[in-house]
Amino acid sequence: MTTFRRRFAEWRPPSLKRATLWVSQWFSKTAAFESPRVAAMASPHMQQPSFLLASLKADSMNKPFAQRCQDLVKVIEDFPAKELHTIFPWLVESIFGSLDGVLAGWNLRSLQGRVSPVEYSVAMEFLDPGGGPMMKLVYKLQAEDYKFDFPVSYLPGPVKASIQERVLPDSPLYHNKVQLPAPGGLGLHLALNPFEYYMFFFALSLITQKPLPGALHIRTSDCAYFILVDRYLSWFLPTEGSVLPPLSSSPGGPSPSPAPRTPAMPFASYGLHHTSLLKRHVSHQTSVNADPASHEIWRSETLLQVFVEMWLHHYSLEMYQKMQSPHAKLEVLHYRLSVCSALHSPAQPSLQALHAHQESFMPSEEHVLAVRLLLKHLHAFSNSLRPEQASPSAHSHAASPLEEFKRAAVPRFVQQKLYLFLQHCFGHWPLDASFRAVLEMWLSYLQPWRYAPEKQALSSDSQARGVSERWAPFVQENLLIYTKLFLGFLSRALRTDLVSPKNALMVFRVAKVFAQPNLAEMIQRGEQLFLEPELVIPHRQHRLFTAPTFTGSFLSSWPPAVTDASFKVKSHVYSLEGQDCKYTPMFGPEVRALVLRLAQLITQAKQTAKSLSDQYGESTAGRPFLSWLGFYPTDTNGSYPGNDLDEMGQDSVRKTDEYLEKALEYLCQVFRLSEAQLAQLTLALGTAQDENGKKQLPDCVVGEDGLILTPLGRYQIINGLRRFDIEYQGDSELQPIRSYEIASLVRLLFRLSSAINHRFAGQMAALCSRADFLGSFCRYHLLEPGLSGRRLLSPVGRGRAANRARGPRLSLRFLGSYRTLLTLLLAFFVASLFCVGPLLCALLLVLGYVLYAVAMTLLTERGKLHQL
Repeated sequence: MTTFRRRFAEWRPPSLKRATLWVSQWFSKTAAFESPRVAAMASPHMQQPSFLLASLKADSMNKPFAQRCQDLVKVIEDFPAKELHTIFPWLVESIFGSLDGVLAGWNLRSLQGRVSPVEYSVAMEFLDPGGGPMMKLVYKLQAEDYKFDFPVSYLPGPVKASIQERVLPDSPLYHNKVQLPAPGGLGLHLALNPFEYYMFFFALSLITQKPLPGALHIRTSDCAYFILVDRYLSWFLPTEGSVLPPLSSSPGGPSPSPAPRTPAMPFASYGLHHTSLLKRHVSHQTSVNADPASHEIWRSETLLQVFVEMWLHHYSLEMYQKMQSPHAKLEVLHYRLSVCSALHSPAQPSLQALHAHQESFMPSEEHVLAVRLLLKHLHAFSNSLRPEQASPSAHSHAASPLEEFKRAAVPRFVQQKLYLFLQHCFGHWPLDASFRAVLEMWLSYLQPWRYAPEKQALSSDSQARGVSERWAPFVQENLLIYTKLFLGFLSRALRTDLVSPKNALMVFRVAKVFAQPNLAEMIQRGEQLFLEPELVIPHRQHRLFTAPTFTGSFLSSWPPAVTDASFKVKSHVYSLEGQDCKYTPMFGPEVRALVLRLAQLITQAKQTAKSLSDQYGESTAGRPFLSWLGFYPTDTNGSYPGNDLDEMGQDSVRKTDEYLEKALEYLCQVFRLSEAQLAQLTLALGTAQDENGKKQLPDCVVGEDGLILTPLGRYQIINGLRRFDIEYQGDSELQPIRSYEIASLVRLLFRLSSAINHRFAGQMAALCSRADFLGSFCRYHLLEPGLSGRRLLSPVGRGRAANRARGPRLSLRFLGSYRTLLTLLLAFFVASLFCVGPLLCALLLVLGYVLYAVAMTLLTERGKLHQL
């Protein structure tokens, strides 16, 4: 205590930086000198109190965003790594938010330049991968080999479940990093270097952080997060040149790659058939003959693996169990028994946790868009190899690590997890237009030639050239992503409303991609290679990975490329689906039958869209001039819209017809369908139009009580392909009062007309029975016109309507309509402008109507004579 008072009296702090340094150094020296027993008993996870961290936390609550970033820049430049490592976890969490989603951080997914230009520019400059202060901090800590703990519980579900099952995930990203839980400290966790820790938080913030309520209408491509993803990909996975070395802020030179560590706990790797634990231990050690220059790309490898693991490693419990070989399961069982007995605790229920995760996990559209951005850049990154480097003969030891990484990035890191991710999305995504994001992500991966340098140099009409033969190996090595996912899309398309323009567009997009010249032939050749019979079924290739070190990288232990095309295709299928998979050929009879069914639905949807278009045109043309005032009745028969065409109008109908027409044409090209086949199947389903050439009833049969829907009819109604024309068939005087009618006036007129009909029923019947012109005139006004000419649905309905036939009667309900009253008021107003009195105006109106009624009576009688 005396020592502290003497030092405090002599000290005069010139600045916050020097004060914080002095206090922290004094605490460390005092703790080591005066309390050695307490320091020895401290937990390794408990850090000494950091006054720098406390000061920064206080500033984060009081200072504006730009000022806080300026202070952080000064702190990163002035303070040594020994002080900065205590604030690094807090700083990463304050930027990207907490892993549990409670803290939002800087809200990078909602930050836009046009909305908040100052905050946007400051954040982008601070997090810039080329020379931003945050990356300088990462490299400064990387040079000192600091490690940071990351809880396993926040990893994706399959990764967390496998680690908790004591099975090492099939990714070198986790090798030699898993740490057993310490008493009184963290649970099962990973020991990550600063670059890995930073990238883990950056990638997971896309999933853990939920968008703000006001950010629903923000354009995703303008957000700071997605622009940062693009910048990080362009910097660490360059399409031109090489990866630039990190800018070191210390005089010691660039930050080294992470050094190898001995495994903290033994793990089995699922999906890999190791013969013994000794071999697995040797495989994790540093390769002696590895390329010494391979450490230059360890950041690129880490970035790609983190994005793939955090964004794509989500699949079902069944797939998780299938990926574990029987030998690996046996090793896991023995090891779990030994670990559980050592820890005196039962095994964690990770399989149940994985099942719960899978039930709740559903990627957002932003998640899918980020994956698509990753895939597009990876295609450009892989295609940046020169032709002589991309050829199999160029695969030699003379190739640089970056060239090796470009060649192996997609097949070795992305392919398997992307296939599982797409399968999950195809099977669980809602049947609505939001599936377009997943569809475009899939189609982007299927077309790597779109991101080749020579493709970008060609004109827009280059699609007619077709897909080059140089892409045949890619198509064969990704056969399931083409064929099985196409089958999954077919099953979705058969359950959607193809009359909707957005759904029709998705079918058009898929058909257009697969109809590219030479692509269908490549897929068919790939299927023939897989279906070739052979005596020995090829086993999966076993991959042994090493951690990135000074003398080796993830690439150093990969086996040489296999040149046999048939073996490549079989290895691809068996590695993704297992050796007991049942493959359904894309050009086989089962898929062809589904395509024919889709073609039938496309034809039906085109006819339905045309029918709705005609109805829309008739309803628009038939409305009077006063309909814009809102007094026109809205669909008195109570018909309902089948889809969004009624809201979008004629332009939407035209687009739908164009999409479906071109989609049907492309499907006929891919699967070689003839016009005769389509016509025959269309007639077989009863899609011929009825007598008026427009309306089509759902498929049904006549029963005792009317029409009964068949299963096909229910399907047609549910998908909006057909519908009944619902109309009121009861007493027109007893219809419910409409919104365009005056309720009290309608009731009063009904009582008046009922009294007149009851008083003069006999006279009206005698007048209507006359055969002269007066009888025709009375029948036109007193008989209900709907029953004789109405098209009823069934003989039962027609019989009941005949029994309900009513005699002549007077109806005054039309006088209770707002439209009628407004028309009369306008007529009297116009007449007053010409000095015509109300009485004379009323007489003129009556005279005009009588002339109109006489003309209509004559036309009606002439029409009846023509029918006879």
